[in-house]
Amino acid sequence: MCDVYVYYFVHIGPVGERLLSKRRATLERIKVEGEPVMESQFVVDHSEVDDNGFVIGHASANSHPMDELWSQIRSLDRRAQSRDNDALQLDERSEAAAKYMLSLESKELRKQAQALRTERVDKMANELGDRARPYLFR
Repeated sequence: MCDVYVYYFVHIGPVGERLLSKRRATLERIKVEGEPVMESQFVVDHSEVDDNGFVIGHASANSHPMDELWSQIRSLDRRAQSRDNDALQLDERSEAAAKYMLSLESKELRKQAQALRTERVDKMANELGDRARPYLFR
């Protein structure tokens, strides 16, 4: 299990203008590229960051809010799965406390993901109208 903090960042464009990045990256990568926007901090699973320190498979800075919600949900699910996988590797007798903590963290992350799923469905229903609501729960 390895959570990674990622951020949008400001970099200098071709004509010297300050531009907001389209993708989040690790602080290590941002040191090479520009200045981090600390308020944009987001936690992802290590499997969601490429070898260059950029987040892969996530919504970009100018994406639709639904895409951003989906990225958050998927990241929470991956972080929970990562904890479940780590817990399976631990010995029940000698590492019971660590195994229990990983289980609690996994459950909390899944709870957060479910809350975001509900929020996403509600927003989609508002955008599409109430007649679409039954189809969103499939």
